[in-house]
Amino acid sequence: MTAVKLVIFDCDGTLVDSQHVIVAAMQGAFASEGLIAPPRDRIVGVVGLSLDIAVARLVPEGTDFERVDRLAEAYKAAFGELRRRPDHVEPLFAGVRETLAKLAARDGVLLGLATGKSRRGVDAVLEREGWGDLFATIQTADTHPSKPHPSMIYAAIDETAAETPDTVMIGDTTFDIEMAREAGTSAIGVSWGYHPEDALRAAGAHHVSADCAELEQALDRIVFHRERA
Repeated sequence: MTAVKLVIFDCDGTLVDSQHVIVAAMQGAFASEGLIAPPRDRIVGVVGLSLDIAVARLVPEGTDFERVDRLAEAYKAAFGELRRRPDHVEPLFAGVRETLAKLAARDGVLLGLATGKSRRGVDAVLEREGWGDLFATIQTADTHPSKPHPSMIYAAIDETAAETPDTVMIGDTTFDIEMAREAGTSAIGVSWGYHPEDALRAAGAHHVSADCAELEQALDRIVFHRERA
């Protein structure tokens, strides 16, 4: 019997380019508290962390917990409002849809999501893209510690009856790579997201892909143990 191969993806910065709405929502949240928002690169740099942890990293030193909580709630409200606007755009990165379809069509391959988004945010993406049945396991910030804690990967493996050596985490941030290494799985970074390639390699990525075609080749080699002709 062929072992299940579990391919887990991050969402923001890996599948979906959501940086513009994330930055706008965080700027709105800080404005609601009369604070100057951090620069764009700092906001993008915490994408992937659970919201409360992300906000705590962005606020001035010494900010009280109550204000962090208010900022997190204001961010969620601002993000929801932006998502409802008719000009709202969170495009998929180039090649993502095709690569997911190819992987889903493979025998013995299961797809998963492990993301710092809320389940509500994930469901909005799944509905918009028609991905309701695509992922065999979905792990979100609602029920897990923030990345890089390996809880999400452990749960995904349990839910799919996969084995750790047959599991890979794919993400654009060092948090994804560190989570995978802590869980004992393979880790593939993607350079089109929000953390630089050298940081992904330093975090322990087994490979960093520049595009989806290269990602498919890396999966063949690292996970499926098949070299292309």
